[in-house]
Amino acid sequence: MKYLPQEIIRKKRDGGKLSDDEIADFIAGIKTGETTDVQVAAFTMSVFFNDLSTDERVALTIALRDSGDCMDWSAMFLNGPVLDKHSTGGIGDNVSLMLAPILAVCGAYVPMISGRGLGHTGGTLDKLDSIPGYNTLPDPADFRAIVKQVGCAVIGQTPNMVPADKKMYGIRDVTASVEADALITPSILSKKLASGLDGLILDVKTGSGAFMQTLEDSERLANSLLTVSRQAGLPTSAIITDMNQPLASAVGNAVEVKNAVDFLTGAHIDARLYDVTVALCSEMLILGSMEKDQKAAEIRVKEALSSGAAAECFGRMCAALNGPKDFVENMDKYLEFAPIIVDIPSLTSGVIADINTRNIGLAAIKLGAGRTDPSAPIDFGVGFDQCLPIGTKVECGQTIARVFARSDDDAKMATDLMQKAYEIGNNYEPDKLVYKILNDKPI
Repeated sequence: MKYLPQEIIRKKRDGGKLSDDEIADFIAGIKTGETTDVQVAAFTMSVFFNDLSTDERVALTIALRDSGDCMDWSAMFLNGPVLDKHSTGGIGDNVSLMLAPILAVCGAYVPMISGRGLGHTGGTLDKLDSIPGYNTLPDPADFRAIVKQVGCAVIGQTPNMVPADKKMYGIRDVTASVEADALITPSILSKKLASGLDGLILDVKTGSGAFMQTLEDSERLANSLLTVSRQAGLPTSAIITDMNQPLASAVGNAVEVKNAVDFLTGAHIDARLYDVTVALCSEMLILGSMEKDQKAAEIRVKEALSSGAAAECFGRMCAALNGPKDFVENMDKYLEFAPIIVDIPSLTSGVIADINTRNIGLAAIKLGAGRTDPSAPIDFGVGFDQCLPIGTKVECGQTIARVFARSDDDAKMATDLMQKAYEIGNNYEPDKLVYKILNDKPI
């Protein structure tokens, strides 16, 4: 290494601006082991407090991308654009499970590299791991072949794809350095740049269940992502959406997979989840030059759903990644749920006026659906479903959600936390669902 890691940390700790070479050297050291986990933790905390300039964010993004292999789709001779989406994290956010097959049916190719739970939010990869046999780490050649054949594949980071970010991601999760757009931006974009995309959509969350809880903070992060992505040559749009309540009516892993399959088949569709999914998919069709306007794009997206083609595509993706071939048709046979199932009653009558969404995410973690340590196992069978949205009128004793737990004590704990998260009042202020759409134009 040309630079000592501790000197790079010291420079950023004292508010200095790092050079491209210093950042590249520090990140390269993560892969070789010359930069230790302790030093990564110190670096991320220094960045948390002292920020990174745009140039530093671009340099960190490129350094993370170049720490491993990058995909090239040119030899596959695909007849559509390679598109992907990333959410900044939320509660009950299982959009990726529907979005990937919807876009594939519309003619795009979606090589989605997803992550595990981060902080109080759930992770797409943890949800998919609840499907027996589903291989989230296929051989890269198999991954490319599945994307070409099926149109989509949702997997995790392979060991050789952005390994430095994988290490940093896990350390941030347990050292309270998650909520910084200077770190979120490179983490997201390094994986997307390594995926060889033609276009990217960012779902930037705002509200009590998001990392960025104010619209101002969420818009700042969205603009950071757009700026860095544009400088790195990747066409990108961002949509700022509400996370003041769970997006789906389910929070967990297997429960969110079931919710997603019910959505795709039409068995049960949460209204807010539908609207966000359609908005994201429509914007992606426009970004990929597959449709010219919002109305035409929405019609195409809704047809992919209503025809059952997206559900069929999801089933083929599961089978191609070694999941059950009849998973969509018989998911209840394959998904495992915790045995203690308890209805959570409202403590009073009125209308659901507000929900502390972050506390619902924390309750799910306490049940075992998330991690407090990067190496900790996940309990795929615990969580919540039937979560009522803001604005719902309820009577005292009426079920506001249902918990899946491993013990009576866990069920009681989760019940208490959920009842505290739900505010029952006389009226409510409806939140917007989509706050802003930011296109890839100069800021």
